Amino acid sequence: MDYDAVIVGGGHNGLVAAAYLARAGRSVLVLERRDETGGAAVSFRAFEGVDVRLSRYSYLVSLLPRKIVEDLGLDVELRRRRMSSYTPAGDTGLLVDTGDEARTAAAFRAVTWSTKDYDAWRRFYALAGKVAARTFDTLTSPLPSRDELRERIGDDEAWSMFFERPIGETLTGLFGDDTVRGVVLTDALIGTFAPASDRDLRQNRCLLYHLIGNGTGDWDVPVGGMGAVTGALADAARRAGATLVTGAEVQSVTPDGEVRYTLEGASRVVSAGHVLANVAPRTLARLLGEEPGEAPEGAQLKVNMVLSRLPRLRDASVDPRDAFGGTFHVNETFSQLETAYAEAAAGRIPALPPCEIYCHSLTDPSILGPAERAAGVQTLTLFGLHMPARLFETDNDAARAEALRATLASLNSVLAEPIEGCLLRDPAGRPCVEAKTPLDLEAELGLPRGHIFHRDLSWPFSDSAAGTWGVETAHPRVLLCGAGAVRGGGVSGIPGHNAAMAVLAG
Repeated sequence: MDYDAVIVGGGHNGLVAAAYLARAGRSVLVLERRDETGGAAVSFRAFEGVDVRLSRYSYLVSLLPRKIVEDLGLDVELRRRRMSSYTPAGDTGLLVDTGDEARTAAAFRAVTWSTKDYDAWRRFYALAGKVAARTFDTLTSPLPSRDELRERIGDDEAWSMFFERPIGETLTGLFGDDTVRGVVLTDALIGTFAPASDRDLRQNRCLLYHLIGNGTGDWDVPVGGMGAVTGALADAARRAGATLVTGAEVQSVTPDGEVRYTLEGASRVVSAGHVLANVAPRTLARLLGEEPGEAPEGAQLKVNMVLSRLPRLRDASVDPRDAFGGTFHVNETFSQLETAYAEAAAGRIPALPPCEIYCHSLTDPSILGPAERAAGVQTLTLFGLHMPARLFETDNDAARAEALRATLASLNSVLAEPIEGCLLRDPAGRPCVEAKTPLDLEAELGLPRGHIFHRDLSWPFSDSAAGTWGVETAHPRVLLCGAGAVRGGGVSGIPGHNAAMAVLAG
């Protein structure tokens, strides 16, 4: 046996597993296909001649437990955004200011003409907070059963709302305003192609993980970009003694721990006590020579932009720095989200694509070079909903161009000026904007059909596997440590932690 553990894939979860195992004295080899570790959580200078480090694929951090940061001694800073969100609504807008309750209440009155929805909003998020506080710590422990988690939460109304009843039904019963309903619903649709009242509750599972991070549901900006997080993880793994190899493409894995890979054109073989797969379940099946089953489907368009300045808003009462300081929602009312889903399900790019935007540079200007910072440059990273892979399969390049055009037009519909006029130009005069379809994410990152969670998210409990870590496969020496594990998804490190704990538990 060459190593105690070989980890296939050097994304953030693989690095977490490597660091834990190496700190426990195990010999660890990490094999990463790309030229750098970090997976989707990397920072990148996307535009030639422009010194801006964009978080190109994944944007914010919520689910990374403080326990992992402290256990591994990670030198990372996560900065909270003062503004939760801003949603344009005609010539006004709904600004949710976490530091000013009166300001938020006034925004609700301006949009909904009453206080009823604000009261319902507070009640909804109070229940969400209870679920978060009582669920999050279970994610880094063996799986509870459904009944155990329900008893731990101890609130039948909250359980029904988040675990049993389609969230679309809850929102239509709880809120009267279409905009307010939509703001809540967006968190149920990140990387999840489903209608609001889907009976499979995929949207509920997605919403749950977007509300429970660290027991608060806050979504924070990593100082230095997402690459700072994975850089710290790689450093922690190396310090502990793990070996990280890039440019290594794994060809096959056997149930008894043999891993074949190519490096610099040469074929190599190593053996391990355990193989931890920081790849999608479908990819692991292929490496094992097994039937991969039906492919999942990613459903998002990612657009990265660098601006010479922030655009003006139709709502003159809100400073653009406040509006873009949190999540900026674009055409994401409840009815608009449902319409976009129906259009995409019918095989059409939505006429008015719903999307949301994050301006990292307002919270963390360190990602800007000195000249760009002095010039007032800002970044915008956009996440478009209901853009399933099927829309891009006939001609990815043409569909990408059409989706980008429609998405920028959607954004312009809520601004006082076209976003194109605010785009920074690189030294060659090209606008600093790029789009990534699900098929692009598959080609660049190996995500099956661009699914950012590797497959549909799971509930954080299991009756059939209670007491396990949610990383086990049919082969005792092969474990799943990526986003497709039970309780995976997002930049969390939880599957990596749990796979390491499963190995150490024997």
